[in-house]
Amino acid sequence: MITGHVIRRSLLESSRRFMTPQEITQSTRGCTRSGDPLKIETRNIIDHYHYWKHEAILADLDTKRHNYSVLCINLHNDFNISTVVRNANAFLAKEVIIYGSKQWDRRGAVGSHNYNRMVYFKEDEYDGLLDRISDCHIVCMDNVEGSRDISDVEWPSEKHTILVFGQEQVGIPEKFLEIANEIAYIPQYGTVRSLNVGTASGIAMHEYCRSTCPVV
Repeated sequence: MITGHVIRRSLLESSRRFMTPQEITQSTRGCTRSGDPLKIETRNIIDHYHYWKHEAILADLDTKRHNYSVLCINLHNDFNISTVVRNANAFLAKEVIIYGSKQWDRRGAVGSHNYNRMVYFKEDEYDGLLDRISDCHIVCMDNVEGSRDISDVEWPSEKHTILVFGQEQVGIPEKFLEIANEIAYIPQYGTVRSLNVGTASGIAMHEYCRSTCPVV
């Protein structure tokens, strides 16, 4: 005879999404990746990577990253920086380059920065940044005069692309616009002058991937 207590316990077990420590130990016992015991990894990641070590996830992602990086110039808002970082994770950018002296609060990234290749340059390290991106195809995202619709941008397959996003209030500094191969904007149909930089970054990265990457 099945009692009400047993039924309630059975329903609770079936609805539980996460394994108990004992179940995790049993499920990973003897499992290795590159000879090392697997480390449980559950911070905002897809099911495929559950129970992988952090280093193993990074190594696997590095084999799949797309041929572009993201450059953020003096972004001030922590939420915006975190959104760009999460978008770069979602669309598998090769690197996220943060230029500026602000120390950003990473909590908004919900751990996604741990699976990006993050690179930092302070404001007085412009020459070093320039050396890093000088051989790349630089696309500045700004709705200034002379910019073109992002859907018309021709993304080069042979060169690494840098998508550049500027500070929320003043946009991209002139010295970056001058070295850009292209300046692109995202068409809008309402009354606002510009999109939030976090929103714009997601659209731009998706457009790059849609135009250059195979369907997954």
